[in-house]
Amino acid sequence: MKEMYPKRGRVILHVDMNSFYASVEMAYDPTLKGKPLAIAGNPEERRGIIVTCSYEARKSGVKTTMPLWEAKKLCPQLIVRKPHFDRYRAASMGMFEILRQYTSLVEPVSIDEGYMDITESFEFGTPIEIAESIQKRILEQLDLPCSIGIAPNKFLAKTASDLKKPLGITILRKRDIPAVLWPLETDKMHGVGKKTAEKLKTIGIHTIGDVAKANELQLKTLLGINGIRLKERANGRDLRPVDPEAIEEFKSIGNSTTLPRDISNQQELISTLESLAETVSIRLKRKNVLATTLGITIRYKDRKTITRSKKLSNPVNQKEEVASIAEQLLLKHWNGNSVRLLGITGYDLVAQDHAYKQLDLFSYEKDAQKEPLLHTLSSLREKYGENIIEMAGSHKVDDKHDIGTATSFNKDFLRSFPHRAEEKD
Repeated sequence: MKEMYPKRGRVILHVDMNSFYASVEMAYDPTLKGKPLAIAGNPEERRGIIVTCSYEARKSGVKTTMPLWEAKKLCPQLIVRKPHFDRYRAASMGMFEILRQYTSLVEPVSIDEGYMDITESFEFGTPIEIAESIQKRILEQLDLPCSIGIAPNKFLAKTASDLKKPLGITILRKRDIPAVLWPLETDKMHGVGKKTAEKLKTIGIHTIGDVAKANELQLKTLLGINGIRLKERANGRDLRPVDPEAIEEFKSIGNSTTLPRDISNQQELISTLESLAETVSIRLKRKNVLATTLGITIRYKDRKTITRSKKLSNPVNQKEEVASIAEQLLLKHWNGNSVRLLGITGYDLVAQDHAYKQLDLFSYEKDAQKEPLLHTLSSLREKYGENIIEMAGSHKVDDKHDIGTATSFNKDFLRSFPHRAEEKD
């Protein structure tokens, strides 16, 4: 069986659950199977958008991120269910438990997908036999469909899993790239969004094949180092290992909200930022990290969206600090037009234990007042252990069963894996 595996190189699987949230709901309620089903937020509010939907709903034109009212217009018989994050958490854990029975090299990349390096897993059969076994077990044990890509690296495995859905298994070798990938338009390439695709068109690049053959200097001038990386991927080169610990390397924590109506009142916008700051602060403290860069997102009534950020001399995770900086950014960059969505994100996170603070003329007195308390806490931790005292904000709060928490839930859940959504399908 070992002879069926490459002597040099790797065999990577990308396992991607099909319409995950919708499929989980169907597993809990089999009467939903075969019907147009959508998972969405509160249908009474404008924030109600489609998180995911069944393939039956997609046949009517329903898509992820589509407003609920528009989806119902396209598909009057659409069945709508609110998210049940506890169910998705349990289903995801069950899925990854199955994957780890074939190899310890499993890298979750979201709640419903992950990579596997099965180069040394020949005892379980050929790569195609392993993929078929995984797909069958997930379907039989969890009643959930998945698609699997088999390839020599992560990029090609991810690409392969997207080629056939639902319940597909696709092998993509490097020699297949010119015939399978190169004819596709650039926005079909993993890592290329609509904006990047539009930029590429300005220099005459329309297909993945064009990216593969493009001038490196042109790509770097247009897209920076990412341009070079895209060319590498388009030619099937990807040296990234499957890393079970990679999910720990989170770089940002944020929260956003679609407003119940378009708002141009400054005080109302500031009040919304204060609410968002509290949520972001709680999540930063829960992860025991501080943000060294803070950014805001503003989406206007006409859907134009801007993001602005500020590098901080002192890392922050307190609600008041986050709210104050977010307010400064809003007042500086808001053009006065009606706002549809607001968001706050902390970037370049540092562990609380390793964060430093540069005392300045305005904050040293406050910090000095805290010094006796901090000294006492330090002494207690040194004597009884790091976890003897936790800040109140570090305790977990219940997930809100609302579409606005879906992305946060997805990231937080993955980081709590024992080893260490916006859902796209």
